[in-house]
Amino acid sequence: MPGSPQLAALVFLGAAVCGEWTWQAAGAAQPRGRILGGREAEAHARPYMASVQVNGQHRCGGVLISAQWVLSAAHCLEDAADGKVQVLLGAHSLSRAEPSQRRYDVRRAVPHPDSRPDTIDHDLLLLQLSEKAALGPAVRPQPLQREDRDVAPGTLCDVAGWGVVSHAGRRPDRLQHVLLPVLDRATCNLRTYHDGAITQRMMCAESNRRDSCRGDSGGPLVCGGVVEGVVTSGARVCGNRKKPGIYTRVASYAAWIDGVLAE
Repeated sequence: MPGSPQLAALVFLGAAVCGEWTWQAAGAAQPRGRILGGREAEAHARPYMASVQVNGQHRCGGVLISAQWVLSAAHCLEDAADGKVQVLLGAHSLSRAEPSQRRYDVRRAVPHPDSRPDTIDHDLLLLQLSEKAALGPAVRPQPLQREDRDVAPGTLCDVAGWGVVSHAGRRPDRLQHVLLPVLDRATCNLRTYHDGAITQRMMCAESNRRDSCRGDSGGPLVCGGVVEGVVTSGARVCGNRKKPGIYTRVASYAAWIDGVLAE
């Protein structure tokens, strides 16, 4: 199979673990996500932020959860079988050299075994870096929520990313962020919203002109200093209050995450 060794291993691992994991052809379902209605983040104030890149281009967000592992969304790499996957840490600007920046090769990519191209269920991906990251003020893991319970509606949570910032598709060079209130699942599941699609392993945040949505997928939703959710890659209209942002709840996957990291 053409492409980098780690991507060949990734495809093999997906097939081995998932049984029916398949990569979609280029141009198929693309990761969705942007920070809409937010503002530039304070430089390096979110040292856990990662840029998941394919062939040197930003593809998705991610969050550093240990010195050698980044958590992101499974859909982010579904059409990247021939690309070189890397993770950029310590970055505020994607184009300008910064002393804290370093790009790491990916040794192993582990999508959740139940993730599928045609659904946003179980949309999680673990990326093992080729070596332990050089930790410091601008590169530091963020703790995950371990208690499997819903976040109280109205709680303000922070989401950040390098996704496009306008409906015209303009991409920022520097990290953006926005504060979003959590929306209760019952409301999110109303027929006029997501019509019952939000499972117990997902959560929603309001999306009234402020939203995560293309390029932010895989990034963390941080509430009270811990990662509560990961931006899903599902297609939806961003910034539309009737289509709230959807996030995978990490606490409900703690056992799977711990198991992969312990291998």
